[in-house]
Order: sequence, then C-alpha cells, then structure tokens
Amino acid sequence: MNPRRFVLLALVFLVAVSNVASTQSYPRQETIYAGGGLWAPPSNWNPIVPWACTTGTIGLVYETLFLYDPLKNEFIPWLAEEGSWVAPDTYRLRLRAGISWTDGTPLTVQDVKFTFELARKFPGIYYSGLWEWLSEIVVVDDLTLEFVFSDPHYHEWQYNLYQIPILPKHLWEGRSEEEVLSGSNEGGIGSGPYVFGPHTSDRQVYIRNEDWWGTELLGLKPSPKYIVYLRFVSNNVALGQLLKGELDWSNYFLPGIPRLVKFYGIHTFYPEPPYMLPANTAFLFLNTKKPPLDNPAFRRAMAFAIDPRKIVDTVFEKQVTVANPVGFVPIDSWMSVYPEEVVKEYGFSYNPAKAEEILDAAGFVDRDGDGLRETPEGERMHLSIIVPFGWTDWMESIKIIAEQLRDVGIDVEAKFPDFSKYAEDMYNGTFDILLNNFGSTISATVWTLYNWLFQPVVEGPMYSGNFGRYENPKLMELVEDLNRTPWDDVAAAKEVVAKIAEIFLKEMPQIPLWYNGAWFHASTAVWKNWPSVDNPYAVPISWGGWWQLGGIMTLMGITSQ
Repeated sequence: MNPRRFVLLALVFLVAVSNVASTQSYPRQETIYAGGGLWAPPSNWNPIVPWACTTGTIGLVYETLFLYDPLKNEFIPWLAEEGSWVAPDTYRLRLRAGISWTDGTPLTVQDVKFTFELARKFPGIYYSGLWEWLSEIVVVDDLTLEFVFSDPHYHEWQYNLYQIPILPKHLWEGRSEEEVLSGSNEGGIGSGPYVFGPHTSDRQVYIRNEDWWGTELLGLKPSPKYIVYLRFVSNNVALGQLLKGELDWSNYFLPGIPRLVKFYGIHTFYPEPPYMLPANTAFLFLNTKKPPLDNPAFRRAMAFAIDPRKIVDTVFEKQVTVANPVGFVPIDSWMSVYPEEVVKEYGFSYNPAKAEEILDAAGFVDRDGDGLRETPEGERMHLSIIVPFGWTDWMESIKIIAEQLRDVGIDVEAKFPDFSKYAEDMYNGTFDILLNNFGSTISATVWTLYNWLFQPVVEGPMYSGNFGRYENPKLMELVEDLNRTPWDDVAAAKEVVAKIAEIFLKEMPQIPLWYNGAWFHASTAVWKNWPSVDNPYAVPISWGGWWQLGGIMTLMGITSQ
C-alpha cells in the first residue's frame, strides 16, 4: 500500500473514533490502555469459568500456584514457593509464607485445598476431572500440601499448576453450586497485584493493589497504577487508537504491520518479519465421518495440495510462519520431543504433483473431463470449507485453500457463516472442512495439543476438540501414555510422541498450516521497555489464559516516561 494512502486511511479511523476512550479519568503516566482480549461488555468475573470471565480476572485478581514462561520453558513459583514429585504418586507443594487476600485475610494451604476439593463437591467445575486420578490432598503443615494420585497424569497436572486460580475459602465455602458455576462474582476478592475497578460496556478498569504480597516477597511491582482494558467494535478502530497513542498495548490482529513499524514506530516483538511470536497452530479439521474425507489417502493428498506459504506471504504479510508437518509450535517445551525422523519419512510439504499422484492411485480421477475429480465409485464431489464471517484474515485464507484444492481437481467452496452457525456445525460435526485453532495454544507440554486434537468421540456435541470426530483407539491410547509419562522423562515422552506422529501423518485427520501470531503492537508514546527479541523478558499478551504466560510480567517490566 502507498504510504500516503495508508496515512489517509489512518486519519479516517482517527476521526471515526474521536469520541472513543478520549476522556481520561486517570493520570496518563500511571495508566496503561490495553485491548485485544475483551470482545463483549464486561459482565462476568467468575474465575471458575475462565472461558467466560473478563480477561484479567485470572492473573490480575485471582492468581495461580505457578506462572509459566514459554520463552524459557520455565515454571515461575508464584503463590507456591516450590513443588516437586517426591514419589511416583505424590506431588508435594510448599506455599509461600506471608501471602494475604486483598481483604487482609491470610492465604493458606486451606485455601489451596478448598479450591481443588470444590471441584469434587461440584462436578460441573471444569477441572473436576482431576478427581478421576487424584485420591486425596493431605495437609502436612501450615505451608505444605501433598497431592496423592491413584493414577498420576503428570502432564495434565503440570499444566493445571499454572491454570487453576486459587479461591478464598472464607468467601466461597458458603456458595451454592449455582452461585459457584453461574454467579457473576462482581467485585470479587483475590490475592493479585490488581483489584477490580469500575466497568462500562466498553472497558474494564483494574486498580493496582498497593498491598500486594509480591512486592515484599518477590521484589516485584507492576508499573501501571491503572489498567483500562478497552473493547473496540473492530480492529480498525483499535488501529486508530494505537496511532493516536491512546491505546498503549494492542493484542488485536491489525493490518499493515510492516508499514506501522517502518513509518509510525509501532513496536512489535520482532522488528522485521515475522514481527510476532507464535501463539498457536491453525489446523484444517476434516470431517472423517463424511465421504470422501473418511479416506486417509484423500486427506493426505489435501495436505500436499495446500501451499500455506502463499497465505503467510499475502494474507498475513509475513507476520506469521508456516507450521511444521505435525503442528508443533516452535517453543522448547514442544520441540524437545519433536519427532524429526518420523517427519522426514512421513511428512508433507506443498507438492501438487504428489497430491495428484496420491489421488490417482486412490481412484479419485476426473472421469467426465470437467477438471474435477469424482470418487472411486464415480460420484461427483462438492465440499465446503468454513470460517466465521468477519474473520477477514481467515476468510481470505480459505479462499486460497479452496483455489489450491481445485487446482488438483478437488471441488471445494469457501463459505462464511456467522459465528453461531460455524460453532454449531463445528461442535455437532455437520461441516465438511473448517479452520480452527482453539486448543493448539502454546503450553508447557505438547500433551495439551494432542488432548485437543484427539479427544475421544462421544455422542452429541464435541466441545473440547477433535471436531472431525476421528477415531483411532491406538492413537487415543498413546495420548494417554504420554500423559502418564513422568514429567522429567523427556526420552520416554519423545518415544511416545514419535508413535503418535507416525499415525497422525499417515492418517492426516487434521492438517497444520501456519502459526497464528501472538498479536502484539505497542505505542511508545507513554510506555517503554516493551518485550522484544532483544529484551525477551515476557510474552506480551493480555488475552484470557495468557496473563500467567507473560502478561503479568509485561506489567512488571514496562516503564512510563
């Protein structure tokens, strides 16, 4: 785009949003304006429903036992001072001394025990499945707990150490099941570096907890006194605010990043392509219950027919990178078990001639000369690929995918239902092909990826993954084996992962395409020292579930003018 034209478009955005967030009620040098993780008016602050609560509820107000740094592949002791496996079936956790809730009540091992046991009392809590393999929680002393397992799921446990928010027993123990699962928890009391401030339909304010325990015990203090977390009606409005310096921290997907960096001094993690850290993997889910997608050879041919590099270069302007054949996000915790030899033997890359060869051998040929292939039985094929309307980057992406599949004779049409229809088809298995990344987020263990991709098929909606309803008992068994592999036995984990990868690459129930970016753009008008490749002290993302992966530490590291 011509730089002058870009400036004109930016000015249009500025005029359009001149009345949005322009009234600053808080001292500018003490206030950070952030956005990217609030897509509806704030109405839920219940940490028991992390998928529904306002971003920041977990992390800023309610805290976890550990944080996890995916850049260093390290667990950061937080509420917990330390934790380790002291026996194959026993995890010992030591809580920090001197922690208090924001109402002044001490935070103790009884709060930790209560938080976990609440999920046994109310099975509707999302982590209640722990109690299928957790036997008991033993209080050893005032600061020490032991979790005793009947069937240790080592990888799932380590993941939960930085996911489950600890609750104040004295405020939650009298709540009914309905209050726990469905209550809004407005004005809730946590232990974190911030407390809930006021909220309106377009923002949630957080106010620094000046008595936060971490200042004394960790030597940390978040720089902003106020966080005004904004909700915009579109990414373009966010762009206008960023250019004005009225949005400091953006975790939106924004167009024109190469020009924003070059001409406007917008800060990104990398100063050049790919600009963004990877956040997750975009997968094509193929409905394995529908012909011809029930044929592994057909699915494998599709993998060779798609060129994700064209999408990366054109749609994303090189802000992201092409995924490896097994979809592992390139972080140490996953790449330490990367099945390199299996990928060499069974992996795929863009090769339309190879795709056509596989299709021909499997009997998918063009019998009537119209340029489109029929099934081995001679039936016409017409498939659809869907993403939600309005997800413009993905909409453009699946148009390219459909064209590339048609180039090898597979008749595919890109469609854009509204999100509710997209979700209905995804969960109920009534789609042909769809793009999704909901459960491929970076984590401390690649088990989370496999647990999402290969969830056991159940009757009714599939909400937790495996949307294409792929069934392979051996593969499911291997995912369970990985979960039961001791946390520190990397060699054993790598052996299991290699077996999983071989089945995956031969069967191709999903196709990994590219890494969606950890979208991050910052204005340096007020706040500086943002994380970067040269100063990688945190992953600067403020989405729900990411505060404990780097969002909190970003607040500790930035400085105002």
